[in-house]
Amino acid sequence: MASAMLSLASACPSASLSAHENLKVKLKPGSASLSFSKDKSNLFYNTKSSSRISMVAAVNASRFEGVTMAPPDPILGVSEAFKADTHESKLNLGVGAYRTEELQPYVLNVVKKAENLMLERGENKEYLPIEGLAAFNKVTAELLFGADNPVIKQQRVATVQGLSGTGSLRLAAALIERYFPGAKVLISSPTWGNHKNIFNDARVPWSEYRYYDPKTVGLDFEGMLADIKAAPEGSFVLLHGCAHNPTGIDPTPEQWEKIADLIQGKNHIAFFDVAYQGFASGSLDGDAASVRLFAARGMEILVAQSYSKNLGLYAERIGAINVVCSSADAATRVKSQLKRLARPMYSNPPIHGARIVANVVGDPSLFNEWKAEMEMMAGRIKNVRQKLYDNLSAKDKSGKDWSFILKQIGMFSFTGLNKAQTENMTNKWRVYMTKDGRISLAGLSLAKCEYLADAIVDSFHNVS
Repeated sequence: MASAMLSLASACPSASLSAHENLKVKLKPGSASLSFSKDKSNLFYNTKSSSRISMVAAVNASRFEGVTMAPPDPILGVSEAFKADTHESKLNLGVGAYRTEELQPYVLNVVKKAENLMLERGENKEYLPIEGLAAFNKVTAELLFGADNPVIKQQRVATVQGLSGTGSLRLAAALIERYFPGAKVLISSPTWGNHKNIFNDARVPWSEYRYYDPKTVGLDFEGMLADIKAAPEGSFVLLHGCAHNPTGIDPTPEQWEKIADLIQGKNHIAFFDVAYQGFASGSLDGDAASVRLFAARGMEILVAQSYSKNLGLYAERIGAINVVCSSADAATRVKSQLKRLARPMYSNPPIHGARIVANVVGDPSLFNEWKAEMEMMAGRIKNVRQKLYDNLSAKDKSGKDWSFILKQIGMFSFTGLNKAQTENMTNKWRVYMTKDGRISLAGLSLAKCEYLADAIVDSFHNVS
């Protein structure tokens, strides 16, 4: 075999070859040489054997050399780590997706029926208008505000179908950036992990208001009010309509009244994220009470909706952005601008999930069946929450009060565990969760509650 000697005229900081470097390779023994043309950015290979061969290959550095590796998503990355683990006791309590008692994904029966209807009708796959499916937009606004609500009757709601909750929030953020330049969005501390990303990408400034009190594992209501009051007039206040993510801690009806008083008095604009209507308490009307309270006061508000949780349409990316305006004329103009913003973003939304929602909500029989299934899902999560509390209370002999778990609502529980303790949960107990201490009770079964309680008690008391 021939040996090779490689010489570089200039040092290269990376493993790749630049078009600005001189390269020369000599092969021994033999009469072949490899040279690099600085002018033409080409590599030449010549031989002096009886048969002359000349080979040319372009060597160019990637234009993407400066693109760094992005960190894994803090929520979706949990599922990736869970899938890679082969331990039989592993638990995935990271992503907020409903599971059966056997910890399997669940497709609602009413969704299957709605899809069968679509097949029977032989509906086509033509493009939707920019604003989405008209039948969907009608029923989603009525579901949120109530069909007899004056804002609906007076046509004061601009509704545009969005790409689930995330896309609807992003569309609203674009509206804020364009028509309220410099306005700040106030976000609860803590909040859903994607909220900050959405406003950062839309170039909308944000700051946080106090929400979670680690001392009580409850709501820091006075801190929340103080921070909203201190914000510049005309700020947007992002509120979780129900089942606050990640804490599961919601204001009481009386506290919602005071929040509305303050926002109205400061001339702020309430911006609701409603991801769990009907899924939190099992009541569609009860979970929409906060939004309807603000609308009843005549306040102009924004509301993002999602059907990922309450209809289990995670992959369909179906939701909406609703803007309640002071007049029908204003609503028409706002809707036109939402459409203008949506057009270069994604052109128009997908149709499948929209038809499912329109079929379910628009048919009295399917609608009642859906409500029953939501009550079943919400009931299972409530039972798991109670069982976990019972196990924690029985196993923890320190006298710690775990009742905050019962006071929280929805699919999540904020355990109060710190980062080191959550790492112990994963490394020792194979319980996968986000580093902020949030667990998804929707991914827990009654049979696994005792195991989880053991893991929490160990992590809380033995890891600082």
